[in-house]
Amino acid sequence: MNSELVVDVQQQEITIALLEDKNLVELNKEGRSLSFMVGDIYVGRVKKLMPGLNAAFVDVGYGKEAFLHYQDLGPQFLSQTEFFKQTQADRKRTPSIIKTKTFADIPKDGTISDVLKVGQELWVQIAKEPISTKGPRLSAELSIAGRYLVLIPFSDKVSVSQKIKSAEERMRLKQLIQSIKSRRFGVIVRTVAEDKRVAELDNELRILVKRWEESVAKTQKAKGIAPVLEEIGRTIGIIRDIFNPDFESIHINDEAVCAEVRDYVELIAPDKKNIIKLYDGKLPIFDNFGITKQVKSLFGKTVTFKRGAYLIIEQTEAMHVIDVNSGNRSKANNNQEDNALEVNMAAANEIVRQMRLRDLGGIIAIDFIDMIKSEHRQQLFDHVEKLMENDRAKHHVLPLSKFGVMQITRQRVRPAMFVDTEESCPTCFGTGKIKASILFTDTLEGKLDYLVNTLNTKQFVLKVHPYVAAYINSGFYSLKWKWKFRFGFGHKIVPSQEFGLLQYAFIDAAGNELDLKEEIETRL
Repeated sequence: MNSELVVDVQQQEITIALLEDKNLVELNKEGRSLSFMVGDIYVGRVKKLMPGLNAAFVDVGYGKEAFLHYQDLGPQFLSQTEFFKQTQADRKRTPSIIKTKTFADIPKDGTISDVLKVGQELWVQIAKEPISTKGPRLSAELSIAGRYLVLIPFSDKVSVSQKIKSAEERMRLKQLIQSIKSRRFGVIVRTVAEDKRVAELDNELRILVKRWEESVAKTQKAKGIAPVLEEIGRTIGIIRDIFNPDFESIHINDEAVCAEVRDYVELIAPDKKNIIKLYDGKLPIFDNFGITKQVKSLFGKTVTFKRGAYLIIEQTEAMHVIDVNSGNRSKANNNQEDNALEVNMAAANEIVRQMRLRDLGGIIAIDFIDMIKSEHRQQLFDHVEKLMENDRAKHHVLPLSKFGVMQITRQRVRPAMFVDTEESCPTCFGTGKIKASILFTDTLEGKLDYLVNTLNTKQFVLKVHPYVAAYINSGFYSLKWKWKFRFGFGHKIVPSQEFGLLQYAFIDAAGNELDLKEEIETRL
């Protein structure tokens, strides 16, 4: 399986698409000024204790208070609190984590009021990003993730990923890490560390310890609530988590982000640095790689997948419901049971893809087409479990109920991806009346004239629907050349699959959209 990463860098956000054999399987959008990402560490302040929930609400600077449960404090919370107090008490000299007094683990059945008080400051880490009306979910058991290892301060335990099947390799890695790590630092060895040399693991361990020391230094300088360790950008984070030898290319349309990713890949896999490619084509990068069309077809309420069969995906406050329909498909084999199995197996492929693509979380209820034979029901369950092995999110799959419903729980750490695939009319704004479409190019020509001769803007891009772009470029003496001779050669016509048929946008040389729409005039 060949994997590709396509990164679309815009002024306001970065969109990251993961392709497997040219099929879109993951889509992530990250605001350029995004805060409160999973993995960020803050100095927070306890605002309220909730004994009934055995939890506390903590202020980390977000609009809503964050939630911290007693079970998420971590066993070494008292030792961590003591080190935090020393860090706050002496802002000139950094205390040693090794020399800090060690306390016994907090009891698993303890209460929040035994260890926290209102107004207390502490280290907390974002475990779940703000979702809907809820603030972030926090953990006080800090961890700093790398590609091969996860560093856990105030712990001495070394754990190895259960996905490494070889008992001999698991023992090798555990003994190796125990020999190179410092006391009072725990380590989780990730799956990708299998068969790695000691030099690679030691180098990453040093980097993670250095990041921890930098966060301690920031804590000393912090006055009140403040971030002290920010997770690396989501582009780098995704590459860190999913990078494997099957990656054949990473395409990025921004020089700065491209250089950042190239430096990181050169650090973790020097032999793969040449797969990083700067995209400088004329078409939008997602249009060029066929991603825009896939997004439009995969994010609607109804998703077709095979010979007329389709899914209906609905979201509620606490769960997602997926209904499998055979549609109007026809087949020579009229055996209803076999047809149901075939549709269900194909639906399972698309459902697992949709869960990764939309990052669905919580409880997912899937209403498959009813099957009578128990071996077919077991075959479908085994198929779903096998497909879910490639899912990085924690999950649990339950067998089909007697009503043909399968339940899946899937870890949710950030809001589900939502893309509105319905296009509102850019010319009538919902009134149902527009100017004659044959006059559309005359409207564009008037805008060009105003932009060039009145605003004196010479360098810009006109984005239009691909059909309109084809019309402008068609003919021996096309509109394109007519406009170039009249308004200069500084502008470009770029087709964009994201646009509606009569939608357009003027983009200046700095990448900003120029507001030349006729909303008021059109509404009259």
